[in-house]
Amino acid sequence: MSSAAVAAGEEFGIPVLAFRTYSACCTWTYFHLSNLIEGGEVPLPDKDMDKLVTCIPGLENVLRHRDLPSFCRLEKADDHLLYDFFIAQASAMRRASALILNTFEQLEAPFISKLASIFSKIYTIGPLHCLSNVDDPTALASTKSIFWQEEKGCLTWLDSHPSKSVVFVSFGSVVTFTLDQMLEFWHGLVNSGKPFLWVIRSNAIIGEDDPRKILEDLKDNTKGKGSIVSWAPQEEVLAHPAVGAFLTHSGWNSTLESIYAGVPMICWPLFVDQYVNSRCVSHVWRVGFDMKDSCHRSIVEKMVRDVIEMKNEEIMKSMEGISKQAQESVKESGPSYCNVDKMIQDIMSLNLENINRRD
Repeated sequence: MSSAAVAAGEEFGIPVLAFRTYSACCTWTYFHLSNLIEGGEVPLPDKDMDKLVTCIPGLENVLRHRDLPSFCRLEKADDHLLYDFFIAQASAMRRASALILNTFEQLEAPFISKLASIFSKIYTIGPLHCLSNVDDPTALASTKSIFWQEEKGCLTWLDSHPSKSVVFVSFGSVVTFTLDQMLEFWHGLVNSGKPFLWVIRSNAIIGEDDPRKILEDLKDNTKGKGSIVSWAPQEEVLAHPAVGAFLTHSGWNSTLESIYAGVPMICWPLFVDQYVNSRCVSHVWRVGFDMKDSCHRSIVEKMVRDVIEMKNEEIMKSMEGISKQAQESVKESGPSYCNVDKMIQDIMSLNLENINRRD
């Protein structure tokens, strides 16, 4: 939703509903971006990145400087075009008639409650990726990928592995990394001794003359240790019983898919809301680990072993409970399912009011 859409709605007397594709926690954070400047929290360079943020109500003991959205990492105070853009969008959003969020009540109740101080109506309708599959849970949306050709053979490869023994690694459709970063991940995964399925897009490696050759060499060296594919049916992979951990960029869709499937996460965020998401994964919901700003092989190795070997009982127990809540939320009579119906009815009522007003 853009500020232009709100302005157009106001001009023509049309109600505007804001749809945010990120979490309620991140949405709440965006509404307090101006507080960060006023409180001297940004720009961030040369400050203690582990210092707790103090000017966002409800997140005083949660977010550190390093957990703020990526655009908060300003080089200097006047280098804030993107920062100003998000402030403007959040300000415009306040004028919307209602807020739609791809989340579910049980996961983010405290932040949804805080957002209710801004919006009179909030529809939590997530996890969206599985709402259309309520009647047939096996009809997963990832089978309709619009990005790259999925290598379905990876599912057969997973069939040959024991339950919860494989690490699934995917950094989404946008993230890129250097050869050094990729090798740190590779060595960490290999050193863990755990089999891994790693999605590496052909355009993911930057700063190299021949990334395709590098990728082919990496695939050859991975044989017997894991499998590397260019793209995978992510929802089907996460739902596979062999998968026991998800090394992810913490995009909101991937986070919800992992929660729904009940797979603990190891987070390596790089952009915008991913920093907030990864902190929530590790310190709010406690369903995984956060290793932002580092991908050293020793850290990767330790976190993979801790998750696959189930050394952290709190993470496993938390994920089991939250995953069940996610699945219940989209079932018929579940809160997200009912919120979709309520949203449709409210939109129809708004349309009738506008028609009657014009008459």
